[in-house]
Formats: sequence, C-alpha cells, structure tokens
Amino acid sequence: MNAQPEAGDGTVRWDEGGRERTAAWRSESRARPPRRIAVADDRMAADLAYKLVCEGTALLWRGDYHGARQLLAALGRRVDRKQPKPGATPLEGFHLHRQARSRRARILGMLLVPLETAPGGSWAVPLRRAPEVGPACVAAYGAPGAVGDVALVSLRELQGVLGAYEWWRNGVPVDALGGDRIHPYHGVFSPVRGEYVDLVARAPLPDRPAAGLLAFDVGTGTGVLAAVLARRGVGRVIATDLGERAVECARENAARLGVAQAVEVVRSDLFPSPDAGRADLVVCNPPWVPAKPTSVLEQAVYDPDSRMLRGFLAGLAERLAPGGEGWLILSDLAEHLGLRPREQLLEWIAGAGLEVAGRLDARPRHGRAEDPEAPLHAARAAETTRLWRLRPAAG
Repeated sequence: MNAQPEAGDGTVRWDEGGRERTAAWRSESRARPPRRIAVADDRMAADLAYKLVCEGTALLWRGDYHGARQLLAALGRRVDRKQPKPGATPLEGFHLHRQARSRRARILGMLLVPLETAPGGSWAVPLRRAPEVGPACVAAYGAPGAVGDVALVSLRELQGVLGAYEWWRNGVPVDALGGDRIHPYHGVFSPVRGEYVDLVARAPLPDRPAAGLLAFDVGTGTGVLAAVLARRGVGRVIATDLGERAVECARENAARLGVAQAVEVVRSDLFPSPDAGRADLVVCNPPWVPAKPTSVLEQAVYDPDSRMLRGFLAGLAERLAPGGEGWLILSDLAEHLGLRPREQLLEWIAGAGLEVAGRLDARPRHGRAEDPEAPLHAARAAETTRLWRLRPAAG
C-alpha cells in the first residue's frame, strides 16, 4: 500500500519547559493548526482538559499513550452530553446534526500526540506503551522525513489512520464478488454498504455479448463496481477517479481480484478522455448528499451543490455509444432530508437530453436505518438506493 500524502502543511509553536518548541502540523481533514497549545499528561483531570479544549487550547500529550486514549474517551462523553435539539423539519434537523458533528470533531481534535521519525527511519509515537504506527502512517502520510523530525497530529486522527490500515490489511468481503475482499486505502470510502454494489451486480447489461462491451466506471473509489462489471464478463472497463490515492487503491484491488487485464484505472475528473471513445455502459455512484464535506473520506458522501451528480448527467449522452446506457446509483436520503427534491433530479435528467429506461431499488441494510435512537432516523428509515437506467432521449 503506497498512498500519496494528502495532508495539509503547517507549523505549530508552543512553550514547554521554558523553551519555545516547533513542529510540523499534520491534518488529513485540513484542520488549521491550533493557536494555543498546553502540555498535558496523566495528572490532568478530564474536566480541566474539557474546559481548555472548549476554550480553544489544544493539549499536547506527554504521558502514557493509553492515558491519552482514556482522556479522549472522557472528552467524548462530555461532548455527547449536549445533544442537538430535534429540528422542526428534517432539513433543520440535518443542519443541527452537522453542526453538532462539527463541534464534536473540533473539540476531540484538540488532543494531540507527537509523531516523529525514529532512529530506524520510521514513523513513531514517542510515548509510553504507544503502538507501532510506522506502516499505517506511511500509508496515510507517505515516507517520514529525516531522523528526529517531529510533527503533531490529533490522537483522533491517528486512531483513524490505524483503523484504516487494519481495514486495508483485512479487506471488506463483498457478496457481489462471491465474498472476495476489497481493500480500501485510508481516505477512500469502503464498500460497507453493499446495496449499491448489489444493484450493479443484478442490473441487466446492454443486449449484446458482454465480452465486447466497453464500460466506464466514473468515480471508482476502491474500484469495487469496476471489478463487479469485469466479473460479469464486461470485456473492458475504464475506471476513473480524481484522487491519486483512489486510483492506486482501485489498481491494487483490480490486481488482487484478477481483473487487471479488463480494468484500466485512470486519473480523471468524471469521464475518461475523449480518446477512450463512447461506452456501451457508464456507471456512476456519486456522493448522495448535497452538502460540504469536512474530511477527505466525507467527499464520498457529501457533494456541494451536487457538482458531481450534475456533471455526470450533463456529460453522459455524448459519451454513450448507440444503444448504450448510463447507470446512476443514488440514495434518495437527500430527498427525505429536504436537501434535493425528486423533481429536481428528474429535471436534471431531462435537461441533459436523457430519459429513464428503467429503475431498480434496494433498501438500506445498515444499522442506523433500524435504530430509532440514531440521528436522522426518520430519513434513514425511509431511504432507498436506486439504480436509474438512463438513455439518450428519443428524438
């Protein structure tokens, strides 16, 4: 796993032991470096820590690593005591939920740990009982710098980096691939919600020999949909993504699954270059919620002003071969939240010179759709994921 570093740059300064100290700042979510930093260890009470971080003072942990984890959990419990009020409408509830999530991420992101280049030339956390972080940090941040270089990173982000590395190592079993596993890179959305993959696995292919079909998978991510198409016999699949990390991830998964000869992965915004020609099938599973993402991973869920969705629809007709189809796989969660009415989606389809040739639906299987205590439960319980079969409009 050799992902390109995508973290923001920056430098942080603080006083420690009567000396001014400096370090690089690491944040995959592109959070700004903290302006104030206080040194903390196992002697600091959770209530004092919570007061400081709420006031905008980041805490640089110098104690036991497990003590830092315990403090982070204690801060989380204190944040969660203040739950957002239910909105008068689904739209208001969504915005209140997002505000609460943003506040929680900001506060928990204020507990920092040092990350340095150890004498052996690998990433390390110089704290007692700290875990091995080298391979996971290389996957997220790239190769470390010179021995002795120090960076600060939020403990919450580091935990995410370590968790993502385990996801990549173990992989995610995919029913539509016969249980074979997809290995997501850090920052690339994992196919844990299998309903959209299952829709692509059962939708009818264009009525011609599959081996002669050319397909585009627009916004491929891990490459799971490209792999499903190749396993269904599609002769050639060109998968695109704008993120370098996603491109590498999709290439690796194609090789692992034995479909690399059929799947070509290229870096491109939406469609491949015109040199690729017109496709018999164009598949796209864009982010389904028109809102601003707050992290790299959220870019797979939140799409400001529906940019990717509208771009896909606007360019689809001219990239389809005669008799070809476009498959738009999209959750209707935005409709239930009041963020994008169904009529607007249908207007965009018609305005792009397209018509609906058919539709397949799937109900969500994730736990939040069944948990009445989960945020936005009413909208999630009503959610349906749809595969829209689109063709150029007749005449």
